[in-house]
Amino acid sequence: MPEFSANLGFLYTEFSLPDAIRAAAEDGFDAVECHWPYMVPAGTIKQVLSDTGLTMLGLNTVRGKTAENGLAALVGRQVEARAAIDQAIEYAAAIGALNVHVMAGITRGGAATDCFVENLQYACAKAAPLGITILIEPLNDGDAPGYFLQYSAQAQVIIERVGSGNLKLMFDCYHLQIMEGNLLDSLEKLMPIIGHIQIASVPDRAEPDHGNLDYKQIVNKIETLRYTQPIGAEYKPATTTRAGLGWLRGYQN
Repeated sequence: MPEFSANLGFLYTEFSLPDAIRAAAEDGFDAVECHWPYMVPAGTIKQVLSDTGLTMLGLNTVRGKTAENGLAALVGRQVEARAAIDQAIEYAAAIGALNVHVMAGITRGGAATDCFVENLQYACAKAAPLGITILIEPLNDGDAPGYFLQYSAQAQVIIERVGSGNLKLMFDCYHLQIMEGNLLDSLEKLMPIIGHIQIASVPDRAEPDHGNLDYKQIVNKIETLRYTQPIGAEYKPATTTRAGLGWLRGYQN
């Protein structure tokens, strides 16, 4: 049976982060993940994870200014970018999180690619002794206009350039379906470099039980490819999280 992680950036947002972790455990999620937990002391989150038995799969580096959507590919912002990487890795290590998503930011060009590669090399070197994986994620141009990383092929080139075994692709089915389609073939091709998978319906980014993607087929493909980590439920509930968990019950029954 597949396992699922509740992304607390979108799910259970009516609760504080500690209470959201508790709610996810009560509802049968196998793990949790989040976006920016830094306002909550790491010790508090570590204790709640211990109490519930859940693992925090990952968290993000800070966005910088809201319109920037990350810092790591922004030329001339290396000091801020690396401070954000340090913050994320230190917090992840303190709570036992497995992954850190390094956000690239809104920019373009070859200099931005070089900047991103250098900052990722820094992140990977810092994270490796702690057993933490660094993730990069293509985002679609509708939800994140101008975001530096938009395609899986672009991510693959960057991963090869960085050359670190602990740099992986965050394969978000929602974003990649919008930008590329053909997810089943992409999953098979990219599985060696995939570090985390996320799901949401397309086009409305709600519960993954409707829309343009057949997640029963996709999840079956993921299992066939022997991916064993929890799949991230990163969607925007149509009403409340708990009212929309019928999709999850379908996998649990």
